[in-house]
Amino acid sequence: MSENPSDLPALPERLPALAVLGITSPDQDDWARLRGLQYARLSESNWLRLSSHSIAAAVVVWVYASTVGLTALGVWLVALMGTLYLCHKCDSQLAGAETRKLTRTEFRNRSISITLLSLAWCVPLTLFAQQGTISDLLVLWTAISVMIVGLVLVVAAAPLGTVIFTVLTGLSVVFSSLVFGEFKAAAIAGFFIVVVLFGTVASARTYLTARIAEAGMAEKGEVVSLLLREFEDNKADWLWQIDTNRRIRSVSPRFSFALGKEPDALEGQPFLQLIAGDAWESGSFPPSLHELADKLKRRESFSNLIVKVVIGGQNRWWELSGTPILDERQTYLGFRGVGSDVTEQRESSDKIAYLARYDTLTGLPNRLMLNEALSDAMDYAKKWRTRCAFLMLDLDRFKAVNDSLGHLVGDQMLAQVSKRLKQLMGENAMCGRLGGDEFGIVIRDASDKRKVEELARNVIASLSMPYDISNNTLYVGASVGSAIGPRDGKTVEEIMRNADLALYRAKDEGGGEHCQYEPTLHAHAEERRKLEFSLRRALERDEFELHYQPVVDANDETVVSFEALVRWNSPEHGYVRPDKFISLAEDTRLIVPIGEWVLATACAEAVNWPPHVRVAVNVSGEQLIEPNFATTVVQALSDSGLPANRLEVEVTESIFLRDANVVRSALEQVMALGCTVALDDFGTGYSSLGYLRKLSFSTIKVDRSFVQGAAQGSAESLAIIRAVVAMADSLEMSTTAEGVENAEEAEMVRGLGCKKIQGYYFGRPMPVDEVQQVFARKGEVRARIA
Repeated sequence: MSENPSDLPALPERLPALAVLGITSPDQDDWARLRGLQYARLSESNWLRLSSHSIAAAVVVWVYASTVGLTALGVWLVALMGTLYLCHKCDSQLAGAETRKLTRTEFRNRSISITLLSLAWCVPLTLFAQQGTISDLLVLWTAISVMIVGLVLVVAAAPLGTVIFTVLTGLSVVFSSLVFGEFKAAAIAGFFIVVVLFGTVASARTYLTARIAEAGMAEKGEVVSLLLREFEDNKADWLWQIDTNRRIRSVSPRFSFALGKEPDALEGQPFLQLIAGDAWESGSFPPSLHELADKLKRRESFSNLIVKVVIGGQNRWWELSGTPILDERQTYLGFRGVGSDVTEQRESSDKIAYLARYDTLTGLPNRLMLNEALSDAMDYAKKWRTRCAFLMLDLDRFKAVNDSLGHLVGDQMLAQVSKRLKQLMGENAMCGRLGGDEFGIVIRDASDKRKVEELARNVIASLSMPYDISNNTLYVGASVGSAIGPRDGKTVEEIMRNADLALYRAKDEGGGEHCQYEPTLHAHAEERRKLEFSLRRALERDEFELHYQPVVDANDETVVSFEALVRWNSPEHGYVRPDKFISLAEDTRLIVPIGEWVLATACAEAVNWPPHVRVAVNVSGEQLIEPNFATTVVQALSDSGLPANRLEVEVTESIFLRDANVVRSALEQVMALGCTVALDDFGTGYSSLGYLRKLSFSTIKVDRSFVQGAAQGSAESLAIIRAVVAMADSLEMSTTAEGVENAEEAEMVRGLGCKKIQGYYFGRPMPVDEVQQVFARKGEVRARIA
């Protein structure tokens, strides 16, 4: 069986003489494979070799018949025929060696057969010559020399055999000439040996180079045929061709299908006009079509060019590659190339890109995009020695709206807030949503301090106006904190942090205020210090407890898992919101011991649940960068006796913003234990699409803002949920819809393909004893083992 054409050897950079002869085989090249190319066609010249040896043998009989005797000549002829047969057999076995590697045994056997043949010819050149004259020797040597020259020219495939034959026979002539005292004849014979050796190596190099080139052409032919077959089998691609007037020629069936017309109707039609649609009349072409036209005009090859086209009145996206057609005189004849319809991929990419940079609920830029805008503003300020500003604002009393009227009303309010903010923005400012009810505004040029104050007051006044939502008139205020760059910080992070400090001061003063950052914000720092002090003692004083929110199967609504949520009731500060103390814990790295406690407690309490129910534990990025995180997980599972497959670790996209490799390694270790990993709050602030390929997440949790947006009939939210579900299905991941608050929303996300559902409709976060009551009502509590 022949080897794959791709296995054929490439031509080495140099062909050493010893390697060409077969004496050495450099390691960097596949010389065994090259030997196969050398010796593959030896059998084709067998008849010529037999003829030349027969003629030379006839010369021996003619010259020495009268002096040596017929008996000796007969014995010699039998030996000669035997060695010729042995050589013929070896060469015949090498037929077809061009498709395989030549073994050392085959190479050695042929060298031995040639040596035996050469020794057979040494007999008349030495023993018979002693019984004749110097003239007889020269006649015989002339015949053998002609045979050797023929071997060099015709049998270049086997240079080592020619060298062996030439050296042995030539040295025999040198020896016999010296015996006769003919020193000139001996010198000429030696010179002949040297010339033949150099000629043999040169001829062999030329032959081997030609054989490799020939094999390479065959390989390219097979590769081209293979690519064409693969292209014909790929029903997503098609061939296209146009002439010098950019009119379609040689219409392929798939190309006609892509254009939505019959092949006969397309022949000779203007290519650009067909794909431009109505834009051809108006002349308002998309930039991608302009680029295609320029490429065709300049007769430049192009590859993977994404072009927006209009087919049947619908916008489509094509990926085109093309090259000019030139005849043998380099005359331009048109263009030909390949194309494919990538509309679905393009739309999916656009949705994912939108998801990565915009907040779906409000349509405003998200945190990532605000960071980029502030970074650009900082660079502009440094370059032109001006100032920029960042305003961070937070809605006052928004939590009361959420708690009293539900998240649906709260989300509708956030949507109206975003509309009011956008109306206040000019060319010099951009607003976005940071998360929750926090928004940010970047002012590119803040040289005039009054503009910052004026914008802040306008924001507060506008957002404090009443909101009419679901037959309710609602009032909330806004607090604003601002920081000026680069005065209040040299980096984006410093500016945003200092604006946040100013915001805290504004809220501490009762809200509805704008505070600029000042280095002496003692009040906030002191409150933060006290909260941090209490937080450091909270674990020792057993002030934390876990609440669990159920996650149900979307089809039968059975409980499949509970998400563990930590709560803190401080004697000094009362009930502290999780978003407040968790962020503080992450800043101070207290999240690591708190996270260890949450993990151990959740495993210890979940071991008493039915064996099919999992527990999900949120893990901070600070925990993941700890070297012993995997050990902590192992310890929690070992102490509690909870099987690893019942523990699910939940992470958010923000963990990949720092030490991504360390985080990835930690998650892979957890997965290796048998635990599953879920990606929470997907798409709410950062893009981690690359890690969806690299990490085998078990679940992608669709953020509640998308669910609420879809419930309000938002086409964008619906499209994004479908895109996330489709992406998760293709990656063999499950999807959990968060924030489901009623039966209609549950039915909606079920119809969109979400596998699991979580939200107030199925249960609020509850203490562990209430979890046990849920199981008890369903008869699912397992007996404790004493």
